[in-house]
Amino acid sequence: MAIIPQPTLLQQSKTWQQALTEMITCPLTLLAKLDLCPQQLPWQWDPNFGLRVSESFVQRMQKGNPHDPLLRQVLSIKAESHLVNNYSSDPLKESEFNPVPGLLHKFESRVLFTFTSSCAIHCRYCFRRHFPYQNNNPGKKGWQQAFEYIEKHPQIIEVILSGGDPLMAQDDTIALFIKMLAKLPQIKLLRFHTRLPVVIPERICHSLIKVLSSSPIPIIFVYHINHPHEINQAIANGVAHLKASGITVLNQSVLLHGVNDDFDCLKKLSFALFDAGILPYYINLLDAVQGASHFAVSSNKAKMLQQALRNSLPGYLVPKFVQEIPHRSSKTPLDLVEN
Repeated sequence: MAIIPQPTLLQQSKTWQQALTEMITCPLTLLAKLDLCPQQLPWQWDPNFGLRVSESFVQRMQKGNPHDPLLRQVLSIKAESHLVNNYSSDPLKESEFNPVPGLLHKFESRVLFTFTSSCAIHCRYCFRRHFPYQNNNPGKKGWQQAFEYIEKHPQIIEVILSGGDPLMAQDDTIALFIKMLAKLPQIKLLRFHTRLPVVIPERICHSLIKVLSSSPIPIIFVYHINHPHEINQAIANGVAHLKASGITVLNQSVLLHGVNDDFDCLKKLSFALFDAGILPYYINLLDAVQGASHFAVSSNKAKMLQQALRNSLPGYLVPKFVQEIPHRSSKTPLDLVEN
């Protein structure tokens, strides 16, 4: 049954801030909630990038299934401790594109703000799990230096808010940023890359909608959803409110072994996204971050999956398969990635 977006309904039993206080950070607690014995999985404690997941996201996992694709995304396993050649702490060489604190300028026409240093979920494949946030989270005091950099580079027309997750910021902070950014006439687009409304659907609240709908800069939201089981009615309702406010909503996924590297799964994901009002945008090949090699999918298999989707779905439901390769001027289409 399709999920029907309902823009007139935004009734929430708790605030997103309250949901954040209920985060699960203990692997044993998580396994107990899923009726799993610790001996069923090769899990481990990770003191540097520990478990962090919401109650809402856990409720979408299948109890008793040690191979649940949502669980696999958040539970640290022993394979993460294996050092692998060609995997690094900075797989995209972002340290080389960091002209001022909090700002990354990797592609000519757009810059990325590391707007916050925290997330509502710790994805085990996160390419910024080793990112030096202590040097790149200048807060409001550092915004001016970043804006001055943008002014000196008139080719920049889009600002991307990332992190961390930009929606971990309070609504008044987001409103102030938009107000200040709007003083730069060269900026034509403002993009949010976020997983927070997926993990905590309550984040799409009336006060956030009010802030976003009053923006003089067109806004795009890029959700991060990897599996159809991540999508529920609450997410669809939030998307409907965003779209009713004139905000474009897209999705990007990461192709992950044991999670979504399957034709039927990706096909269902495209339909589930579309039913929820989200347009499939990107499927990214895994960034080679140290600790995530067990998620890797070969480019050969990715190309077969891409072609199978092309053969089966209308073009607007086929996301672009891409890989980000350092020092290239844009993301590289999978068709141009060497096997």
